[in-house]
Amino acid sequence: MIYIENIYSQEVLDSRGNPTIKANVILSDGTRASAIVPSGASTGKREALELRDGDKGRFLGKGVLKACENIDTTIADALIGATPFDQSHIDALLKSLDGTDNYSNLGANATLGVSMAIARAAADSLDIPLYRYLGGANALILPTPMLNIINGGSHADNTVDFQEYMIVPLGFDTFKDALRASTEIYHHLRDILKSSGHITSIGDEGGFAPNLKSNVEPIEMILRAIEKAGYKPQSQIALALDVASSELSEANGIYHLASENRKLDAAELVGYYEMLVAKYPIVSIEDGLSEDDWEGWKLLTERLGDKVQLVGDDLFVTNKAILKHGIDQNIANAILIKPNQIGTVSETMQTVRLAQRHNYRCVMSHRSGESEDAFIADFGVALNTAQIKTGSTARSERIAKYNRLLQIESEVAHTEYIGKELFKSQC
Repeated sequence: MIYIENIYSQEVLDSRGNPTIKANVILSDGTRASAIVPSGASTGKREALELRDGDKGRFLGKGVLKACENIDTTIADALIGATPFDQSHIDALLKSLDGTDNYSNLGANATLGVSMAIARAAADSLDIPLYRYLGGANALILPTPMLNIINGGSHADNTVDFQEYMIVPLGFDTFKDALRASTEIYHHLRDILKSSGHITSIGDEGGFAPNLKSNVEPIEMILRAIEKAGYKPQSQIALALDVASSELSEANGIYHLASENRKLDAAELVGYYEMLVAKYPIVSIEDGLSEDDWEGWKLLTERLGDKVQLVGDDLFVTNKAILKHGIDQNIANAILIKPNQIGTVSETMQTVRLAQRHNYRCVMSHRSGESEDAFIADFGVALNTAQIKTGSTARSERIAKYNRLLQIESEVAHTEYIGKELFKSQC
């Protein structure tokens, strides 16, 4: 019987130059696998705990040696000798070892690293792709990418309030063609920014980070880039926003749009979104209200829920119990899926299954602090999330995920790209 022979950790760096965890697993048949855990900048307060050392004399307090020690001692002691082929059992053991609801003892960065590494080791041992191991024969849908090509908010040092302006390549038959079109648009956008006198430096997720005069100007520039690249807005390329409203929220339910020198209440902000959706080919709005503004989310869903995809990120934090509350309250109609918000592979899968049973769309997602690890590319295919966020077509830690999806598309004869079907009522 094949069993887990060793588990150990390393402190490595993420794409922002901050420490993160690399978990390593060795099986008794000689299989070796590893996984690197991402880290967010704009985080929901109900996320599982990312354990940091807090030693200001080392990595400015962001070291992860305590979490690494938890892997090398507590977790390794409990899992060495166990079968790697029962993911739900492995993840249940990790949960019980921690003993808290949010992994505040071991750290979700420790548990997720081990959970992902064991899943990858099991797949490698069986000589099958990770997406097939986790998803079985039903893993056939190539996710439609939502490419962040202008960064703002906490992901860039600029004047733009909204965190992400994304293009969504819908009008294509293959992932390969959708990615090619997106890349061409990205390059044309750079030329437009440069010719307009804007800087073309990029933010954490590879999107450009210009200083612009409003939150509408990025939309106008992206539309110019789409047309200059020879594509049709809406029918071929739609737009998506990640507002990250929790970052804009002030006391008493007020939202501050600093770039426009405006302060809006929830109803006024919803009205602002209605104007944008009516005027521009926007098919998705993420975190349109703050994580605590459940009444605002109700209003947003009532007014726009039948017109656009409304994605909860900070609102739901990949947490099954919080998502269930949202479903019961008829709030939002989609959920962002970030494994490090919840702590293990199995818990992520449970949240996705709950969402899909209730017709909530799922968007597999990276974090702003990423690595070369492409786990989420396989994971998105395995779970048929049908959408993925993993940044622009720049920065190697983002490209790693796209290149992995290209590889999957080339390997599987009957994969489907369903961008048109996802938003057919809006395009």
